[in-house]
Amino acid sequence: MKKAGLFIPCFIDQLYPDTGFQMIKVLRKADELSKAHMQFHYNPAQTCCGQVAFNAGFWDEAKHLGEKFIKDFMDFDYVVGPSASCIGMVKNYYPQMFYNSALHNENNYLSRKIFEFTDFLVHVMGTENLGAHFEARVTFHDACAALREYGLKDQPYRLLAHVSGLELLEMKHQDTCCGFGGTFSVKHEAISTAMAEQKLEHAMNTGAEYIVSTESSCLMHLQSYIDKHELPIKTLHIADLLGMGLDGHQNETTQ
Repeated sequence: MKKAGLFIPCFIDQLYPDTGFQMIKVLRKADELSKAHMQFHYNPAQTCCGQVAFNAGFWDEAKHLGEKFIKDFMDFDYVVGPSASCIGMVKNYYPQMFYNSALHNENNYLSRKIFEFTDFLVHVMGTENLGAHFEARVTFHDACAALREYGLKDQPYRLLAHVSGLELLEMKHQDTCCGFGGTFSVKHEAISTAMAEQKLEHAMNTGAEYIVSTESSCLMHLQSYIDKHELPIKTLHIADLLGMGLDGHQNETTQ
């Protein structure tokens, strides 16, 4: 029986814990459907992957966090998490940090077995149709990190295509950055805000009720603009949508 470690990024842990619980619900449903007989485990000792420190130039601190991350997840056959940006950090930058180090081999193994949530469902568990039902018009935001750091392709769309009651509407420039970019939104507030405004204009032009993505950080950024300007649209992580859809109804929720 394979063991999968649940990676809950600090963003999810601190701000959107329900997204983590919904991910677990969906993974268990996928396991039931695929008959993979996979065990899912949460290691409570886990912390940050180090992406924030790395992007800010604090590479020694990032490496220290990375060492802990590798050790926290080394005993699992797979690692799965609801953030392509964090997992992209592990896949793309850990190999540089730990090249020819004491953890060189352990990191290489981790890089091959860690997956973003929707990619894991489609390509590891072989499940696209979860039997979810969600009555809503939604549009999808392809996050920069998901596309360019992790290399996510059509996995989220394949899952959404099987949700009954859902109407998926394509927005203009769906793969354009939302403006968050971590500290970019703090250092370049005006540009970041303008990018969020443009993204939401494209989303609302579709007539969608929800803007959905794989990235909670993007959704937080967009939701803050929505709240400030009282726009008639909401944000929702794809794990929340699928999890709520398994209950056969949608709840009133926002990211």
